[in-house]
Amino acid sequence: QVQLVESGGGLVQVGGSLRLSCTASQGTLSSYGMGWFRQAPGNEREFIAAISWNGGIRDYADSVKGRFTISRDNAENTLYLQMNSLKSEDTAVYYCAASTLWGGAFTQATVYPHWGQGTQVSVSS
Repeated sequence: QVQLVESGGGLVQVGGSLRLSCTASQGTLSSYGMGWFRQAPGNEREFIAAISWNGGIRDYADSVKGRFTISRDNAENTLYLQMNSLKSEDTAVYYCAASTLWGGAFTQATVYPHWGQGTQVSVSS
């Protein structure tokens, strides 16, 4: 099965930007639809963004629409999440995930069997 590794998290000020990356340490991302999720302490896992296997379909949570952009470069075997205009409520551990359902961009965590270990994003004023 594919093994995923996130990177790019860190501490950023409110209004700043951060770019997260997700790459496969084992396997190739081109075989999967991909998604980004986040989880803050005491909260449930939350859908952020999803992208179909070829990048043709994208979907976003209302809370990040217009601020975050999901993209992928299958030739580089990498998934990205560009985060702009960051808010304090964006603070969370961010996870990338891979689904074997190729036909679209999926918002349900239950259809993603493969997950990375997460990267911490902290937004301060």
